[in-house]
Amino acid sequence: MRASAQQAPSVSDSPRSLPGTVTLRQVAKRFGEFSAVEQLDLDVQPGEFLSMLGPSGSGKTTVLRMIAGFETVTSGSIHLSGTDVTQTPPHARPVNTVFQDYALFPHLTIAENVGYGLRVGGTNRTDREAQVRASLEQVRLSAVADRLPHQLSGGQRQRIALARALIMRPQVLLLDEPLGALDKQLREEMQIELKQIQREVGITFIFVTHDQEEALTLSDRVAVFNNGRIEQIGSAREVYEFPKTEFVARFLGLSNLIRGTAPGAELVSVRPERVRLSAADTAAAPGETSFLGTVAEAVYTGPTTRFLVDTEDGQRLTAERANDHHPSAEAAFGRGDRVRVGWTADHATRVA
Repeated sequence: MRASAQQAPSVSDSPRSLPGTVTLRQVAKRFGEFSAVEQLDLDVQPGEFLSMLGPSGSGKTTVLRMIAGFETVTSGSIHLSGTDVTQTPPHARPVNTVFQDYALFPHLTIAENVGYGLRVGGTNRTDREAQVRASLEQVRLSAVADRLPHQLSGGQRQRIALARALIMRPQVLLLDEPLGALDKQLREEMQIELKQIQREVGITFIFVTHDQEEALTLSDRVAVFNNGRIEQIGSAREVYEFPKTEFVARFLGLSNLIRGTAPGAELVSVRPERVRLSAADTAAAPGETSFLGTVAEAVYTGPTTRFLVDTEDGQRLTAERANDHHPSAEAAFGRGDRVRVGWTADHATRVA
């Protein structure tokens, strides 16, 4: 069994000066008596895709806004590329922000929207047009340069908003729920495109989302927020497979949380896809923890079937199996069937 005692996010002693580095030290934010962010430490590496994931009110958007300069910090410090920007106004920070609502000018063409920041900054027309062409090529939308925003799909408008942000060559790009307004299919397509673009441009992306699948798909690392603090930070696989707390286990998808019967017994998390389901008369595998029970529900979800099993000791456990073209006997279980559910120690994680 894998131990998972809660630990503070790993931070270095002093801010790094490489372009694209983001360093937060003991950052807190209060709105009157309400504490939105509590003494938060965070290091983001150059070129990293970091997702800040959490439910509404967990503090993730407030942290993003403090990095951007849209919110002041109550205490603590923020360094970008080694420079203290805690008191620096938004326009003077080496960052740009992409919002969920696109924020495109409806009366300007796509090319004019993308080049707006350069025009305001005084870039000459020849250079500006060349950079706009390059930015539109980067997001695969060169063909729509002369159209107006209302003539584009939601996904296209979001890519234009991305091009407009990237053309300013920020060291860090902040993305506040940028895919939230898109339907499921388009959102999934945009996730792949967004990650490809991030790899191509090579700059730091900090991405706020409440969508667990989105964070796991896109990120080099995921910071899971709860009640104004980071519960856990790590790779997508680390936070999903090895949650450190009960909150992370529950928030990042389905999880079986099992507590022993002895006083002070530990709480263990096992993901449904790690649970082995077999007939009740099948012997437990060597080294396996197993329970006998009855299938309460068998739910077909498309790619998988989810089995809810009521065990003899009163627990309800979930097992999930892929639906393939050659279903095994496991996939044939239905309501009322007697089964054995089990898992090995390497698939069980102790949580706080």
